[in-house]
Order: sequence, then C-alpha cells, then structure tokens
Amino acid sequence: MHRSRFRYVLPCLALFAASVLHAQSVEYLPGIQWPEPPVVTPGENSAAPPSDAIILFDGKDLSAWEGADKWKVEDGEAVIGEGGIKTKQKFGDMQLHIEWSAPVPAQGESQGRGNSGIFLMDSYELQVLDSYENKTYPEGQAGSIYKQTPPLVNAMRPPGQWNVYDVAWTAPRFNEDGSLKSPARVTVFQNGVLVLSNFELKGKTHWHQPAGYEKHDDKMPISLQDHGNPVRYRNIWVREVVSPEGKQAEQPSYIDHATGKTWKEGEEPPQQD
Repeated sequence: MHRSRFRYVLPCLALFAASVLHAQSVEYLPGIQWPEPPVVTPGENSAAPPSDAIILFDGKDLSAWEGADKWKVEDGEAVIGEGGIKTKQKFGDMQLHIEWSAPVPAQGESQGRGNSGIFLMDSYELQVLDSYENKTYPEGQAGSIYKQTPPLVNAMRPPGQWNVYDVAWTAPRFNEDGSLKSPARVTVFQNGVLVLSNFELKGKTHWHQPAGYEKHDDKMPISLQDHGNPVRYRNIWVREVVSPEGKQAEQPSYIDHATGKTWKEGEEPPQQD
C-alpha cells in the first residue's frame, strides 16, 4: 500500500475502534422491577420432588385423591381398580411428574393393551398405553394428546418397566363471555425424551366428538382413567407454576459506562466528547 494512503486508513481504523468500544460500553436498562425468584431446592435426582412440590402419591396411600377406595396400593405402587380417580386439590399452570407401568404379561392389542390416561384439568388427556411393539393409531398411542396429536417419537419401555412423564402445562384462558382467550399448551418428556413440544391443544379431548373448548375454572383436578387395565402408578408430584409479574418502574433507558451519560429510549444519545 502506498504510504500516503495510511493517512486515511489509520484515522478510519481508530474511529472504527472507538465506535466499537463505545457500543460495548452502552447498556440497555429495561426499567422493569422484578420480584426476587423464590428459592427451590432440587430433588436429589430428576425423579425426586423438589422442595416446593405437592406430593400426590408417594407410595403410602391415595389420600390426596377422590374415588380411590377401589384402587389398591401394593409395594408402593397404585394399581388401577374400578373407576377413575381425581385429585382433591385443583391446579392450573403446573409441572407434573408421574411414573407408570404397563401390566405384565402384556395382553390385548391396540387400545386394549395397558390403557389408561392422565387428564390434565380433568379435561385434556395425555394418553397412557402400552405402545411397546403394539400398533395403534398414532394420535392414540402413549405420549399423545388423545385424538389431537401423536408424540414426536415412541419412547416406550417394555411392559413391566417404568415410564416417566415430565409435563409442563399451561392452562387455557377464557374471556368473561366464555370465549377462548388463549389455548392450553403442553410440553412432555417421556423417559427423558421430548415427545410433545409446546403443543397447542384444540380443546377438550374426546373419543366420540371433535375437540373443542368450553369455559371452565382456572384450576381443575388431575384425573387418572380406569380403562379396564391394571396399569400401575407411582411417584406422582406437581409444582404449581406462577409466572413473575414485573412492574414498569422507570422508562427504558441506556447508560454509557465509559462516560456515565444516560438517555431515555427513543431519545438521541448524547454526542461523544
């Protein structure tokens, strides 16, 4: 490069470097005042309940459930008896952990093999079925939202082994007139494998009619279905999810840590000295 050109290149490089350093020193301040997140002690492993969990079944009894007088508790496991059961407590947005095992020896086929169901808010079925080497319609196999979507993959373990569902549930919202404000959404991991990813539900799950929403309470029970098969459940716990609400304490702004100068969002930044 010709020496005279350095007269122009070097100042340009210096100006570019100064602008980069200036950009790096400028911080955006959203001006939102957030509550301090509560402290939660995790469980000793992924299946153990954290410190804020509500225990629904720990292997001792089914006292947290209604209609469970005809179910049995054997070896720390709840065995489906006659009729479905539902929690005495009601839930809206939540994290649910539940483990289940299909009967052995395996009997029946399609929907007649190891069938049960977890009804979120007593209305929206996350299917429980022995889908291990058992062909059925995709939106009716384990990990599906019944008659609405199949799971992303079949992550079943063989009959007699334990399947684990970890569920993140966002309840639907309704307007005062009963119309839908926002649909329910669900994410599910089965045995550590993502099988439903933020799926938007079409409404209540039915066998005999299309899905649709009907206004209901903000919180509803969790129910477990009796479909005539002695499916077993264990280690059931739930965490209520409450989204933090921030307060707009100040107008969003910027601060230049290099100069100490501040300006509001929408204003022109001060000229550099």
